[in-house]
Amino acid sequence: MTAIKPEVISDPRVLSERLAEIRRQGKTIGLVPTMGALHDGHLSLVRQSQSLCDVTVVSIFVNPTQFAPGEDYEKYPRVLDTDLAQLESVGGVEFVLAPKPADMYPEGFDAHVHIGGVTRRLEGEFRPTHFDGVAVVVLKLFNIAGADMAFLGQKDYQQAAVIQKMVRDLNLPVEIRVCPIVREEDGLAMSSRNKYLSPDERRQAPILKRALDLAQKMISEKVTDAAKIKHEMRALIETAPSSAIDYISIADPETLDELESVGGRAVVLLAVKIGTTRLIDNVVIP
Repeated sequence: MTAIKPEVISDPRVLSERLAEIRRQGKTIGLVPTMGALHDGHLSLVRQSQSLCDVTVVSIFVNPTQFAPGEDYEKYPRVLDTDLAQLESVGGVEFVLAPKPADMYPEGFDAHVHIGGVTRRLEGEFRPTHFDGVAVVVLKLFNIAGADMAFLGQKDYQQAAVIQKMVRDLNLPVEIRVCPIVREEDGLAMSSRNKYLSPDERRQAPILKRALDLAQKMISEKVTDAAKIKHEMRALIETAPSSAIDYISIADPETLDELESVGGRAVVLLAVKIGTTRLIDNVVIP
């Protein structure tokens, strides 16, 4: 891919106008929505968009509406220059939308988007306002870009499920592509929040992947009792001294309803704090 410098646009209306002209030319548009602090997981989504679409748009916006009071909105890493350098090195990203909060939520903004069903458990239980904030910003991004495809990471499995449901329920003309988790060499799923981990906590963090591997192994050995699998996962995670488990779930991959027995497709999801850093991970059982 030929290296090009992305055009950075802060005004959503300007980007909409530019992309409307591109659509009139019959070109397809891929959208990669991010909050910045890009890593190889994000760049894998960019490459997927480049392989399937004529034009790739990356949004970089730390969205305030998906953070609850006391969460890490203020300290979430904002490194736009570094992000742009990474995108330039990958090449093939035509536009970056990098708005300020006032550009996305102007004075008087008072719209809400709530997606039911898949939001009621897991992250929805621990972060009750989170998915409403995700839904409203992603719907706005879809409308701004008029994208043919949007590329999401499997690491945020429930978030991807919420966005897929929003697309179905609201008949949005965009195809959602959920791309595989990208991991560090020791198995830790890449995340912008990994930077919060101290060196000792970083050494403990791969326990999440080891617990998921254990679940896969037990299921492959015909253990079907979900409670037993979760018990063994919990025992393993608790060997990491800095760990605190928010949840371990074995669920239906579509509805995210909890399963008592694993007899077909499933998804194993977990959220664990290592020190003060909250990490999520998952594996899909085919």
